[in-house]
Amino acid sequence: MNKVILMGRLTRDPEVRYSAGDSSMAIARYTLAVDRRFRRDGDSNSNADFIGCVAFGKSAEFAEKYLHQGMKIVVTGRIQTGSYTNREGQKVYTTDVVVEDQEFAESKSASQGGGMNMPRQSAPSPHQAAPMPSSGSSGDGFMNIPDGIDEELPFN
Repeated sequence: MNKVILMGRLTRDPEVRYSAGDSSMAIARYTLAVDRRFRRDGDSNSNADFIGCVAFGKSAEFAEKYLHQGMKIVVTGRIQTGSYTNREGQKVYTTDVVVEDQEFAESKSASQGGGMNMPRQSAPSPHQAAPMPSSGSSGDGFMNIPDGIDEELPFN
């Protein structure tokens, strides 16, 4: 099984190109800075990995429209390796995450409160559920559910 789940911040805006031909397809490339969970003793270098991601079609169009430098996102996909020969005749090996799904990992207000500069409005991913109408908030971020509707919930 080849399945990857990453959460990190975009190092810059996605680079989007369109394939040639009658039915051109969007191809978005971006890099995620993913924090390492543990840091080795004496390791003064970066404690993040920089992972290349590539999205195709509607996912690439979504990335172009809504994803921007500094945003924290969650990416689900698969690892794909490849190789090519560069102009100097050297063989170059590549490893990318092919994006199957991408979602926001924090709210716009949380990311702006953390010092990130994201002037554009974010929209829900096509794969995210629409937010439920609020029937009141308890102040802890959870919606209050009225008593007596337990049998209507999709879980027990």
